[in-house]
Amino acid sequence: MTRAEIVKKLVHIEERSIRPQGKAFAPANIALCKYWGKRDKELNLPITSSLSVSLGALGTETVLSLTEEQDIITLNGQRVDGAGSFARRLTEFLDLFRLPGRFFQVETINTIPTGAGLASSASGFAALVCALRELLQLNIDSKSLSILARLGSGSACRSLYNGFVEWRAGELTDGMDSYAEPLPDSWPEMRLGVVMLTEKEKPHSSRDAMNRTTETSLLYKQWPGKVEKDLLALKTAIREKDFALLGKTAESNALAMHATMLDAWPPVLYWLPETIAIFKHVWELREQNVEVYFTIDAGPNVKLLFLQSEIKRIEKVFKNVYIIAPFG
Repeated sequence: MTRAEIVKKLVHIEERSIRPQGKAFAPANIALCKYWGKRDKELNLPITSSLSVSLGALGTETVLSLTEEQDIITLNGQRVDGAGSFARRLTEFLDLFRLPGRFFQVETINTIPTGAGLASSASGFAALVCALRELLQLNIDSKSLSILARLGSGSACRSLYNGFVEWRAGELTDGMDSYAEPLPDSWPEMRLGVVMLTEKEKPHSSRDAMNRTTETSLLYKQWPGKVEKDLLALKTAIREKDFALLGKTAESNALAMHATMLDAWPPVLYWLPETIAIFKHVWELREQNVEVYFTIDAGPNVKLLFLQSEIKRIEKVFKNVYIIAPFG
C-alpha cells in the first residue's frame, strides 16, 4: 500500500469543518531500545519494535493554517527554502491531506537543534499531525494518529506521548498494527541529561544511514535478536525500578546500533572525539560508584541516564549538561 492509501483509509476531510488554525506541541523522544531498520520504506514500518522516553519541554511547536497561494514554511521564525530537504519532506507529507487549490502555512518552532541527532523530525511530524487533526477537525483515535505520524517519520509515532512509549513493530503489510502506545509506568526519580557537542546538521540523515546499514552490514543480522532481548530487559527494569538494568541495557543497545553502522559500507560514523571522551567519563564515573549510563542516537550528541540523587556529581563532571525530568 501507499501512504496516500493509508491516509484515505483513516481520514475523511470536509472543507466546511476546517478551522482557521491548528496548533500543537510534541516532545522529542530518546529511544532506550532503538528503531533501526525498515521492512517497508514507503510506510516506515520497522523491522523491530522500540522503546523510548520523552524529553519533556524539548520538542516542537507547530501552528498550521490554510492559504490560497503557495505553501509557506517557517522554522524558528525564518522562511525555509522550498527546494530544501526540510521543506520537501513537509510538503510531500502535507500533500496527503491537501484539498484542491489549497495550500498550507506551517510555522514551526524547535526547542532542539534540527538534524543534530536529537529526534527533531520525530517531534516535528508528531506536532504537525496533531496540528492537522485540530485544523481539519479529524475524528480519529490515538492509534490512527500514531499511524499517521509514523508515515511522516517513523519515530514520530512515539512523540505523541510523554513518558515511556513502546512502538509495536506489527506484522501486517498495511501497517495497521504498527503504532506506539504509552507504558503505564512512571519513574519520578529518573533524569536524562543532554550533552550538546554540536548543533550542526549531521552529514548523513538517519534515513540514509539506516538504509545503508540494513543493505550492507553483516552485523545487522544479529540486531533483531538483540532488540528482542533488550526490550524484555527494559520493560522488566521499568516495572521493577531496576535502574542498573535499565542503564546498561540502553547503553548496550545504543552501542550495538552504532556497531552495525560501522560495519556498513561505506561505514557510517557520527561520533566526534568529544563523543568518545564522554563515553570514557561515564565509564570512569561508574568505577567510582556513580550510577550513570549513556545512550546516543544517529548523531554525535550524548544523552546521560541517571537518578535524581546523582545530579550534583553529574553537573560537576559535565558542565554543559541540560538535565530533564521526564516525569516532572
